[in-house]
Amino acid sequence: MPKVKSNSGAKKRFKFTASGKIKRKKAYRSHILTKKSPKRKRNLRSATLVDDANAQQIRNLLPYAK
Repeated sequence: MPKVKSNSGAKKRFKFTASGKIKRKKAYRSHILTKKSPKRKRNLRSATLVDDANAQQIRNLLPYAK
């Protein structure tokens, strides 16, 4: 069997924690920031975990990750 290619876009967007969960950045932080409150922008800074419902899809895109 040949090697499976990892999805290049997914490699840049997701990281794995030591326990194997998947980290992601939050959306809505790229532009039109003037109308968003400082509290909302501050909360968008921190990374969060991918939901269990979507985790398997991302694992399929990154076959050689943990």
